[in-house]
Amino acid sequence: MQKSFDIQGMMCSGCTAAVKRAVQAVPGVKNADVDLLGKMMVCTYDESKTGPDKIIAAVKNAGYTASEQGAGCGPSCSAPVPNGLPSEKLRLQVSIPLLIVLMYVAMGMHMGLPLPAFLHNPLVNSLVQLALSLPIIIVNRRFYVSGFRALWHRSPNMDSLVAVGSSAAVIYGLWSIGKIIFASSPEQAMAYSHNLYFESGAMILALVTVGKYLEEKAKGRTTGAVSRLMDLAPKKAMVMRDGNAIEVGIAEISKGDIVIVRPGESIAVDGVVTSGASEVDESMITGESMPVEKVAGSSVIGATINRTGNLMVRAEKVGGETALSQIIDMVRRSGASKARISTVADKAAAVFVPVVMGIALVAFGVWLALGYGFEFALGIGISVLVISCPCALGLATPVAVTVAIGRLASEGILVKSAHAIETASRLSCIVLDKTGTVTEGRPEIIGVAAVPGTEEQELVSVAASLEKLSEHVLSKAIVSYAEDLEYHVCEVEQFFTEPGFGVRGVLDGKPVFGGNEDYMKRLGLDIAILEGSSQQYLDRGCTPMYFALGGRLLGALFAADAVKQTSRQAVSEMKKMGLKVIMLTGDSKKAADSVGSDVGVDEVIARVLPDGKAKVIQSLKADGSIVAMVGDGINDSPALAAADVGFAIGSGTDIAIESADIVLLKNSLTDVSRTVSFSRKALVNIKENLFWAFLYNCIGIPIAAGVLYPAFGITLSPMIGSLCMSLSSVFVTLNALRLRRK
Repeated sequence: MQKSFDIQGMMCSGCTAAVKRAVQAVPGVKNADVDLLGKMMVCTYDESKTGPDKIIAAVKNAGYTASEQGAGCGPSCSAPVPNGLPSEKLRLQVSIPLLIVLMYVAMGMHMGLPLPAFLHNPLVNSLVQLALSLPIIIVNRRFYVSGFRALWHRSPNMDSLVAVGSSAAVIYGLWSIGKIIFASSPEQAMAYSHNLYFESGAMILALVTVGKYLEEKAKGRTTGAVSRLMDLAPKKAMVMRDGNAIEVGIAEISKGDIVIVRPGESIAVDGVVTSGASEVDESMITGESMPVEKVAGSSVIGATINRTGNLMVRAEKVGGETALSQIIDMVRRSGASKARISTVADKAAAVFVPVVMGIALVAFGVWLALGYGFEFALGIGISVLVISCPCALGLATPVAVTVAIGRLASEGILVKSAHAIETASRLSCIVLDKTGTVTEGRPEIIGVAAVPGTEEQELVSVAASLEKLSEHVLSKAIVSYAEDLEYHVCEVEQFFTEPGFGVRGVLDGKPVFGGNEDYMKRLGLDIAILEGSSQQYLDRGCTPMYFALGGRLLGALFAADAVKQTSRQAVSEMKKMGLKVIMLTGDSKKAADSVGSDVGVDEVIARVLPDGKAKVIQSLKADGSIVAMVGDGINDSPALAAADVGFAIGSGTDIAIESADIVLLKNSLTDVSRTVSFSRKALVNIKENLFWAFLYNCIGIPIAAGVLYPAFGITLSPMIGSLCMSLSSVFVTLNALRLRRK
């Protein structure tokens, strides 16, 4: 049994690990995939051994809340979880101005800056610092709630580091205020005022909130994919009831209902055509670039577009059973099952926090036992906690990622998350969609075959004259081809569309026809005469359009989806980087093989529907490959979500763009290899930042603990520890800024 749950209270990848660990410990649970961004979990379990209640209880015991998601009720039942950007922005709007004032008040007296006379009083100054700190602490209290809750449940995370470090600074400040109040002289009170570290506690909260804000801003773009998918389904439809056509809501349609679909409308259900003939654009589902002819007995898919004629469709799948609903479900579930790599900092938190707290307690106990006094020992313990405050550790990844994302954005490459940067650096396989990704996504005339005795110019002119009155996608390609060659286009009278076959009219008093092979056979015209000249185009998977004038076959024009100019170069660059390149498409095998051979991919997989694309991606991942998917269509969205990294072509659908991790605004595949290359540089920078953050702690914590005091009389006061902590953050930021030059 597989069921989805909404999870609340998760703040970082350490939280997702805690939820996953708690749920997988429940007897009968086979697997739990937790999605931090979507605030959800997909759980697979044995119904005979456990159930939703036990799973929810396990999540609650881990310190979080869970609830079942609605199942099987179609697109309208689901809604994406909103991101936390507004709340993070509010915290910054409160924290930053107050922190600036607090720093001035705290440091002004020591640095000789002008201060109002009343702030020269140590007690007044300390109380003002406390008053400025409290709003910052209150608006950022979620760090304390999450951090201490994680400690309570023995699953420390980055928020635990923030909570412990900030609390240490604030508590020590309160201790110092007490000492000021009971000081025996003004000089002693002034000395105690030097031990106020409210600005350190506030700075920790504010700086980490900056990182959280940048992270939420980058991730926020991804939460719209499901809502955009839901928008594809029509909200209402015309249904036959008791012999009358009435408009009903999409949720009111039942299996067996006859749905009326007019030209230009989206088909509301998956079903079978009972009457009528038309052409349906299925590109958003199948990836097929050409409209598909539909007649009585043909199957249709919900959310596809009826282009030309009226259709009567018998509903066979409604609500959560439709193809669109299944795609929505796959996008949501793939977001949870995607292997999100936890940052090194979060992985280290589980060990780092208890070790630091242990060192602080040991140091306090040792110095107290050696007879140095309670105040000295407490100062040592607090110094250890303050200097270990994780600003550099917390900023190491988000600052570098933000700079990297900004640098790539200036090149027209939009990256949505740190996860995408990290994973793109380790890719081993690139899977490319064909239509709109490797190719332009629109048909072009690439060849003409005229019967002996007919000039090519006459064939193209007649074809363009007839097709200029049609709205068919191939008609536009024919007219555009004639215009580029500056061939003469005439007026056609009595124009008429033959659904499923082609078009006809009268040109200069002669009947003129254009359409497919079946239309020519119906007219009694033999196209075998074109076999020799047309075979090369048919072998490439081109679509032929035949034309006849006055009962005489003139020839055929062949359309195909043209390959983008940059595609060959892009595939070559990817292969030079050691990446395996696969082209995956829903189009015909002939068309796919032709394009694949042209651009030089390693493998071609054709005639694959959306669920099949996602399965191919999952199969490659199961074989040990780190896979990127590059696509532009709705049909690509499950595969984009299932891949380790999803690249969306910027000219593609909103659904593909929202489902992807990286968007290529320039519509060029060469930006894929550029992104991989730059991601490798960015990951090196992140590792440098993390190395410095850990090295700083490895050097600073022993000094703060007093290891140099017996031999050299050197101790590290909390104030100096706070300064070192701040400088480490500056160093990390400056190192990240080097990415701007790469």
